[in-house]
Amino acid sequence: MFENKVVVITGGAKGIGKAIAQQFQEAGARVCTIDLLPGGYYTGDLGDKTVLEDFARKVIADYGHVDYLINNALPLMKGIDTCSYEEFNYALRVGVSAPFYLSKLFAPYFAPGAAIVNISSSRDRMSQPQTESYTAAKGGISALTHGLAVSLAGKVRVNSISPGWIDTDYTIYEGPDASQHPAGRVGNPLDIANMVLYLCSDKAGFITGENICIDGGMTRQMIYHNDFGWTLEEQA
Repeated sequence: MFENKVVVITGGAKGIGKAIAQQFQEAGARVCTIDLLPGGYYTGDLGDKTVLEDFARKVIADYGHVDYLINNALPLMKGIDTCSYEEFNYALRVGVSAPFYLSKLFAPYFAPGAAIVNISSSRDRMSQPQTESYTAAKGGISALTHGLAVSLAGKVRVNSISPGWIDTDYTIYEGPDASQHPAGRVGNPLDIANMVLYLCSDKAGFITGENICIDGGMTRQMIYHNDFGWTLEEQA
């Protein structure tokens, strides 16, 4: 299905991005990753406009077109107490501006049947304290998804995935960490990679502008103090 397809993956050196890259490679695709970590197809900072332009030029020079763009790179996570103006803007550049600009740069080169998959987070709808830069970036990419889906209608399908707790070391958790998920376990990168490949496939040809939350059901479970053994301990 993906033999010789050209796949661009941001943040492809580790974690979820690495799992996505491996799954595409095993399926016969040609994978172009960009990451701050060296050793992949391209090393560079997604927060730098000139890097994005040089990366896009290299992909098109090497392959001439793009079949799938996976915007996965991880934004900075800092909160209102410690996050500077510059750091907040950097998180948005990596998490929102880069996916937008890469979509724009590749727009003339997307092949028939192309797809974009943006990796958001369940934090696009819920938060922990002191996570504003990351949460804002993930909320932004979720909204960017349906915007792009409409603008690129008939040319590129655009969807996003919102992972919940994904352990990138494939640790198997037991006890409360597992049981707090209705699915009974913590997620791993393959849970996300498998959905990415599905959304890029012809089987998902009628899906666009959609956000799919993959979190083992955590955001669907209502929690009340003293209900089913859950208690809230107030912090001093």
